[in-house]
Amino acid sequence: MNEPDAELAIENNRDGMAKKKQHIDLSDPNLSSLILRLAIPSIVGLSINALQQVVNAIFVGALGAQAIAAVSMTLPVVVLLTAVGQGIGVGTASFISRHLGAGEYLEASRGASTALALAAPIGIMFTAALLLNLRGIFATLGATPTIMPVALDYAATLLFGYTLMLLNIINGFIVRAEGNTRFSMWTMITAFMLNGMLDPAFIFLLDLGVRGAALATLVSQIAAISLYIAYFSKRRGIVLVKISNISLRTSRIRQLAFIGAPATMTSILSAIASMLLYGAAAPFGDDSIAAVGIAVRFLTIGALPVTGLCIGSQAILGFGWGAGDFARVLKAAKFILSMTVALSVAYSAAVVIFARPLVGLFSDSEKVTEIAVSTCIVFHFFFGLFGIESFVTTMLQSFGRARLSLVVSLARHGYLFIPAVLLFPVISGFNGLLASQAIAELGAGVIALFVMFHQFAELRRALRHPTSRAIEIAG
Repeated sequence: MNEPDAELAIENNRDGMAKKKQHIDLSDPNLSSLILRLAIPSIVGLSINALQQVVNAIFVGALGAQAIAAVSMTLPVVVLLTAVGQGIGVGTASFISRHLGAGEYLEASRGASTALALAAPIGIMFTAALLLNLRGIFATLGATPTIMPVALDYAATLLFGYTLMLLNIINGFIVRAEGNTRFSMWTMITAFMLNGMLDPAFIFLLDLGVRGAALATLVSQIAAISLYIAYFSKRRGIVLVKISNISLRTSRIRQLAFIGAPATMTSILSAIASMLLYGAAAPFGDDSIAAVGIAVRFLTIGALPVTGLCIGSQAILGFGWGAGDFARVLKAAKFILSMTVALSVAYSAAVVIFARPLVGLFSDSEKVTEIAVSTCIVFHFFFGLFGIESFVTTMLQSFGRARLSLVVSLARHGYLFIPAVLLFPVISGFNGLLASQAIAELGAGVIALFVMFHQFAELRRALRHPTSRAIEIAG
């Protein structure tokens, strides 16, 4: 540890007993307990985020089929917006955890501070660009004349809070990367509870319709950013976020961007995939659009707990990698894999078995329900493989292996799905649309399995030849 890092470590631990209660030791030898202590708050936090979307959809669903279709059509735009935050956040979290593992506290703090400094202007630019092009975006998505004005009302209001949402995403990644997943969880719970209380008040009592749902989300984002500001200003974390730690050095920004780029591209492709999915459903009518929107929402709900587990565990993988402890990395990887697979398989089975009552939560239209039930079943048939895909992507990001991470992460919504969704509906109609999602999920799972076995083999060789293989892997 160099002198600036030593000084920062002393500064961080001035109030050691208080911090010990707030933070988890990433070098804790009880690995399974450590993973659970980090992962469970992340799972709860992101699941709460998914539940917030469900609550919004339930309230909006009471306004009619056009309202639920409009909000569903906005989902790709929201995914596109969060893609930037997730990319910056993933790159920052990987940067922080690896430097903390190497004992480089000052560099970890510089990475976090720089990421947040870059986020605000990026958020403002994206907000302006999307506001100017909203009508064209919804037209591309296939919005009908009855859906278009409702979608514009909802999305335009939501966009005014995008910069706050971006900062909140990155703040969450920073806090989780240093081991304080509980704070991130309670911040999300607070935002959810506030949103849940404001939804009915704004939508029905103030008669604001879908715009009220967007306003409720905006207020909850303000509450969340206030909590993060208090967290960093009171120096409750290991990483110190402050203006003096901002560094626009090209090499540091390149590291943040290079590792985070696969996550951003994956999320952008996810948004494009949803746009193509809604576009393919549009010729079959508003009911089909609403049904696909319900199925996509269930996919999002199922993905978030698995993603939460991976995000919570990423700090352990990155910390172990930075410390050069490959035995610990391999042991942690196997445990995380078993958990992600168990979660995704259980969720897949639950949706397939209970599709009809679950769909009934979102629509009382018999026609929408019939279409949505079959759509949910097919979309979730191979969802059990999502746990493998998510784990492998997280593992590669933790190691700083951006290119290989890109190959795995782009399969599900990119080079496998896009050709399928463009071709199959033309050949087989709505059934072809359903098949495109299932085939992409299966293919992505197979690719992830192949990469995973290769990475595990590399780690085992590093353990057998620690001097040569460890240097090769670390490079």
